[in-house]
Amino acid sequence: MSCLRDRFGSARRPDRAVVHRRPASGEPGAADATVEAVGKVSAAFEVVENARGMLYAFHRMSGEADLALQDALESLRAAGHHEMADEIDDVLVGRDVVRDMWTFQLVEAYDEQYWQVFREAAALVRDSLSAGLPHVFEAEMKHREQTEVSGA
Repeated sequence: MSCLRDRFGSARRPDRAVVHRRPASGEPGAADATVEAVGKVSAAFEVVENARGMLYAFHRMSGEADLALQDALESLRAAGHHEMADEIDDVLVGRDVVRDMWTFQLVEAYDEQYWQVFREAAALVRDSLSAGLPHVFEAEMKHREQTEVSGA
């Protein structure tokens, strides 16, 4: 027999209340569907947040690559390869990553054109349908998984 429970304790917490209780609703079936729908909007926005983080990472990595290239070009020059270093410097250092844009402009455009709009839409759904409470779906899932006995 395993001693996992002895070592780590049980995940069940039947004495805990739901962290974020759903707002009162007139129709029982609609309430479940609404909580699920709000949860899906929240999950979609979490994906957008993740994508935004990746875009910022791309921005930082591109900038670091440019600075590393400039250091490498100085090393090429110091090793006597001035013409090659100058040519690479001319075609790469300061180059737009996409037509007419550096990475900071991509980040700014994403934030303004998409992320801010998505964030506001997610807030509208949460504020209108969950009384402003975040993660109601997940809070109920936590409560359910920590209070119900699993069938094993």
